[in-house]
Amino acid sequence: MTQLRDYARVIRSKNSGPFELTFDILFDNLEDYEHFVASKVLTKESFAKLYQIKVSDIITFEYVKPARGIKITIPRPWSQGSVGESDMHGSQQYANLLTLEIPEK
Repeated sequence: MTQLRDYARVIRSKNSGPFELTFDILFDNLEDYEHFVASKVLTKESFAKLYQIKVSDIITFEYVKPARGIKITIPRPWSQGSVGESDMHGSQQYANLLTLEIPEK
């Protein structure tokens, strides 16, 4: 099986304001995007499990076909810059997604 890090062109996380994190997964072409979406490897439920949050905490989970991407927004575990917060820019939170296994076409 192929891992997401070898399949997607962009996998990133970033701040979406001081109280939210946004994750983006972008693919080179429509065929790869559609295969990933159809595989159901990443759903609201699987994302919630991966990030140890409740499904109801997911603010946005969108498949954006024109951009060949997926956008997910969740609340930050701590407000940006607060005591205990370990990633000021939210740019290291995508790591859990890298090893998702994608079935072969």
